[in-house]
Amino acid sequence: MFKKAFPWSRRSPEEESECDGVLISGPRIVLREKKIEDVKDDYAWRTDPELAELDATRPLNMAYEDFARYSKEEISLPGIRSKRLAVDTVEGRHIGNCMFYDIDLRSGEAELGIMIGDKAYWSQGYGTETVGLLLDHMFTAYALKRVYLHTLTWNKRAQNSFQKSGFQGVREVRRSGLDFLNMEVWRHEWEAMRNASADEDQTSNDISSSENSNSPS
Repeated sequence: MFKKAFPWSRRSPEEESECDGVLISGPRIVLREKKIEDVKDDYAWRTDPELAELDATRPLNMAYEDFARYSKEEISLPGIRSKRLAVDTVEGRHIGNCMFYDIDLRSGEAELGIMIGDKAYWSQGYGTETVGLLLDHMFTAYALKRVYLHTLTWNKRAQNSFQKSGFQGVREVRRSGLDFLNMEVWRHEWEAMRNASADEDQTSNDISSSENSNSPS
């Protein structure tokens, strides 16, 4: 039951380690460590049929008390092969979760996952910002060469969002009777996107500075 409720948890006792205190801030969101107070939201999202369909799972069939107990264990015993973070707005509202798992430092790769559970924040770019921040952390804090993910082939909205962060479709794969699109981004591609973004920001700042200097006093 634990594995069904927490599919990202793939650790052995010797892989356990302390939380690394990750806190990543963006223009509109913050990625932070999971905490017990998240359990109520997490349970509501995991039992929502629409969210379960998007996540290629079934709505969670587990009593809240059991889910809360397993959640506390997951938070207190983090593993080195997976990392799960909460997605908050800068105002402090918990709107989703993101994670990376199957971390393989030998091959230099890991899989990324995300869920914006609060539907009031759908289609507003919060997912794209979350993926961008998470990718920055993964490539900066870990010696990864490639980050990949799997999304349902019919979920074009998710695919468009991932493409904005540099992911490209590789191939279709079939799992448990469902069709997924395997997408990936390599470190050199991520670096190129970051450099291009930095150049654009610098150009914009130069133009703004020039306009200000030419303004009449």
